[in-house]
Amino acid sequence: MEAFQGELPTMALWIGALVAAGLFAGLLAGLLGVGGGIVIVPVLYNILAAVGVEQDLRMKVAVATSLATIIVTSFVSARSHHKKGAIDLDLLRQWSVPIVIGVVIGTAVAGYVNGRVLTLVFAVVALLVAANMLLRKEGAGLFDGFPNATVRSGAALAVGTLSTMMGIGGGTLSVPILTTFGFDIRRAVATSATIGLIIAIPGTVGYMVTGYDVAHLPPYSIGYVNVAGALVLLPMTIAMAPVGARLAHSIPRYALRLVFAFFLAATSAKMFFDLFG
Repeated sequence: MEAFQGELPTMALWIGALVAAGLFAGLLAGLLGVGGGIVIVPVLYNILAAVGVEQDLRMKVAVATSLATIIVTSFVSARSHHKKGAIDLDLLRQWSVPIVIGVVIGTAVAGYVNGRVLTLVFAVVALLVAANMLLRKEGAGLFDGFPNATVRSGAALAVGTLSTMMGIGGGTLSVPILTTFGFDIRRAVATSATIGLIIAIPGTVGYMVTGYDVAHLPPYSIGYVNVAGALVLLPMTIAMAPVGARLAHSIPRYALRLVFAFFLAATSAKMFFDLFG
């Protein structure tokens, strides 16, 4: 029997929590310039746990559903950045193929391994991102470009693989990597929006295929992608992102980064506890 099928109070909790998650994710995306997936995935993970979805499934559903929402949000963001001429098209051409290969690898691994592995990947990377936000000056470069094609392609492959396994659009990983290698922060953010689209489309399809015929998924799911969840999340994130962007000009960005870093650290600690506690 599908998870919480026919249980109206639990379904109401599910829908209400999705609305809250979408609002929160959209607000943070606008405030901090990060993809909503880094917020949506841990929130969905905890909601799915609360409504009784099996531990092996909840992270896969959270990741896949997050990627489905990123298709639309990345398209809107990428179109806006393209109109301003802010996207680094040369980098995009160099990174596209390795990223897609990484997405294929990430989707295949995610469909094969236990959901606890995805939880571990998210927990570790979330902790590293939190540390990066706290310790490294924003936009500080350590290198003047990629030293060679191998490093450049390896970075893209890692972004595609890990982002697909985490359900994020790539900006959370690609922006720190690009700024470390000397790319301008504005062009890094703009290019990452398109990278999110390259990751989200094949990633979503891959999770639909690998989750086909899996039992005990939440209602209205296609494979691991919960269509109902994505449809509720999307308008919330799109509506709140401009609000967050406006607030970003009136609130100190370091204070926001500090709060978000602690949110990621707490999320990571909760996932580690679920795994090993």
